[in-house]
Amino acid sequence: MSDIDHFCREVEAHLCRRNSGHLIRLVGPSFECVCRWAEQGIPLQVAQTGIDRYVDRQQRKPGRRRPVRVEFCEADVLDAFDDWRRAVGVAGIAADPAGGPPVEEPIPTQARSRRSLPAHLDRLLARLTVLRGSNQLGPVFDDALRTAITQLDRIRVGAEHARGDARQAAIAETEAVGRQLFARCEPVMPDEARQAVRQEAVRSLAPYAARLSAHDYDAATSASYGQLLRDALGLPDFTF
Repeated sequence: MSDIDHFCREVEAHLCRRNSGHLIRLVGPSFECVCRWAEQGIPLQVAQTGIDRYVDRQQRKPGRRRPVRVEFCEADVLDAFDDWRRAVGVAGIAADPAGGPPVEEPIPTQARSRRSLPAHLDRLLARLTVLRGSNQLGPVFDDALRTAITQLDRIRVGAEHARGDARQAAIAETEAVGRQLFARCEPVMPDEARQAVRQEAVRSLAPYAARLSAHDYDAATSASYGQLLRDALGLPDFTF
């Protein structure tokens, strides 16, 4: 089985799980869509994260829901890929429209956020509260989540009217809470789970390895591991 075939089968299986067991085969346009993801060098776990974002958003809507088709998830998958590329610091791969060899796409710049800091904190608090209540991470993570929620609640109190240096300090403190939460959660994950994420981080950089120096490759691998592990834990992005 080729790497692309494996990628497609894994995406199909993940979509089936998120559709509560309803299997939608990857054929025709949907197969071509997922093949493009593989050809662009989108890591499997990043593609799964994008699918999760779309499905989670649909599940929050009232009313009866139809099974999700993979094409509907493409915008979220590409957004997740951009997040990964920014975190890791690698260019994308795109087909040459003139029929030549693949060309590199520049690393996407982080768009200036138009969200307010209080709204950002509210989203983080909502996500961590749901994560804690779901017991998805198990009791060993409960204390870390509780501590992070308490810290964000305190930052949220002063964020409404924070300006200038005070606002920047609140942003820096918020992002520090995210780093601390990750640092507490990562060591207590099962070794097998962490090893699987580390292997995926290495696989995710295979298309880029030849273009990176040894130093840049090591840095990118470490960054990819952190990004993929955060996604595996279901932790939100604290970056504002």
